[in-house]
Amino acid sequence: MKRIMLFSLFVIIAVVLSACMYPKEELTQNQVPYKDQINAVQTAVDDFQKDNGGILPIKTKEAETPIYQKYPIDFKKIAPKYIAEPPGNAYESGGIFQYVLVDVETNPTVKLLDLRMAETIRDIKLRIKTNGYPPFKKQIANNVFSLDYAKLGFKKAPYAVSPFTNQNLSFVITGDAEVYVDYRPDLYQILKKTGKELKPGEDARSILVEDSMFVPAYSLPYTIDPKTKEPVFLEK
Repeated sequence: MKRIMLFSLFVIIAVVLSACMYPKEELTQNQVPYKDQINAVQTAVDDFQKDNGGILPIKTKEAETPIYQKYPIDFKKIAPKYIAEPPGNAYESGGIFQYVLVDVETNPTVKLLDLRMAETIRDIKLRIKTNGYPPFKKQIANNVFSLDYAKLGFKKAPYAVSPFTNQNLSFVITGDAEVYVDYRPDLYQILKKTGKELKPGEDARSILVEDSMFVPAYSLPYTIDPKTKEPVFLEK
């Protein structure tokens, strides 16, 4: 009898442990960017474009959509003919990444957009709406401000984890209450590391995209200060 009870207990523990482990394994699959998955999607996009007279398998977005969010891949157009199914880390499969295209006119290239940033931005904007107005703290550039997060009920300032450098990035807000991620620390670090030079007035975000799997999601354009050679917000 004792043996039967012990065996039953062992089975219960094993089931509970396996149930706990599965979501973690699935979570890992959904959150890790894999180069081979990007390559598989790239091949599917290339094949689709070749078979459809140059048309790209993308979702239609409004003209004013920010450039790095403007060309999301429509997996319904390429699966299952060109790829079995969306990768496990894709939003369509419950993942945290949206697969997008850059350089659509000259060299359509697959990149990843980290959607976790959008959740924090939504939270900030919801609190602003509840507050009634954005509590601007400091003007950083023309029409770009920092926020007083204490007035929005945050115990500490929210941040986004950079997909490029893994450092914490702050958020900024414009005069029309649009919230963006501030990629200046990333740009500074990469410019210093690579020694790349950009002309004043040229959008510096391209250097983030060039040798990375990611795009700078929810970003404002930047350029290089001609005097300090440091990244600054690009003023229109």
